[in-house]
Order: sequence, then structure tokens, then C-alpha cells
Amino acid sequence: MKKFIVASASPRRRELLEFYGFEFEVIPSDADESLPEKTDACKAVKELSKRKAESVFASNKDAVVLGCDTVVSLDGAILTKPSDEEDAKKMLKALSGGTHQVFSGVTIMDKHKEKTFAVCSDVEFNELSGETINSYIKTGEPMDKAGAYGIQGLGGALVKKISGDYYNIVGLPLSKTIKVLSEFGIKGKIEL
Repeated sequence: MKKFIVASASPRRRELLEFYGFEFEVIPSDADESLPEKTDACKAVKELSKRKAESVFASNKDAVVLGCDTVVSLDGAILTKPSDEEDAKKMLKALSGGTHQVFSGVTIMDKHKEKTFAVCSDVEFNELSGETINSYIKTGEPMDKAGAYGIQGLGGALVKKISGDYYNIVGLPLSKTIKVLSEFGIKGKIEL
């Protein structure tokens, strides 16, 4: 069986891949994640996923390596993880009552080939009162999430509607990833 490495420390990605029956090793990437200001979100996630995969592949040439990056984008601006509670409040106010995009980039590579792709999902938020925003921030959940929310957690209550791959919003576009992994000979419980 081929060695499969996930170049991500994300517990959500790990849980998803484990649930679908993939066997893998986790080696978090130490790739530089800085980007020029005003970088297009789709280009950003592709570039970052590629950097992450390449940094781990460099010392694991016998493996299939998966790198992934997810960002929240509002009106073309990338929303990162909040720096503090005030930053989280600003982000949540900006997302309130509107639609934003979540982009995930995935790069899968081995010594023979490399494939990079991006998936975009639209997320529409409910109108959020100041009380709702404050109560959500008090849970601590927004502080380590891009865009200051996690759809798979308490932040799911803030979401009115999604269009696209739910798992992309969680952090790994599952259907497309499973299909591409099978092209590299990596299979889980379900083949697509």
C-alpha cells in the first residue's frame, strides 16, 4: 500500500479523512504562508496548498502527499483568523446578513505527478445581533477559525444557507479530494 501523508495539522481534515477510511500519517507543513496583499482567494488557496504539499514532499519522496488551505473571502478580501475578540466582532458584523465565499485549495503529489485544484462554496449568514455576536465570541470558537466562525460547530447556527460543498466550508472539499486521491492509488471506504 502507498504511503499517504497529510501536510496539515487541522483536526477537522484529519477527522474527515479518518471517517472515510483513509490511512495516513500527519506531518504538518512549515511552509511560508505569506501572500501579497489583495491576492485573489482562489489563487491564494491553490498556491498555499501547493507550498504545503511541496514542503512535506521534499523529505517524503516515496509518499503521496496532500496539502490543503482554506480561506474565507468577503467582497474579494481574504478574512484570516481573528487576532483578538475585537477583530472577531468586526468580521462577524461584516458577514452578518450577507453572502461570502469559502475557498479550499488542495494539492496532491507523488514522484510521478501533481494535481492542484480549488473549490468555492457560497455561505449566506443570518442577520446577527450584537448580542448573538458577543455570545458566540464568548464561546471561544471563533478565535482559531478563518472568518471567525466554524460551520461544523456552534457557528453553524449563524448560517442561513449554503451553496456548494459543505465539507469545503469545513476545510476539505471531500468529493473532489476523494476522486483525485483515487487517481494516485489512495482509496478510502468509498470510491468515486
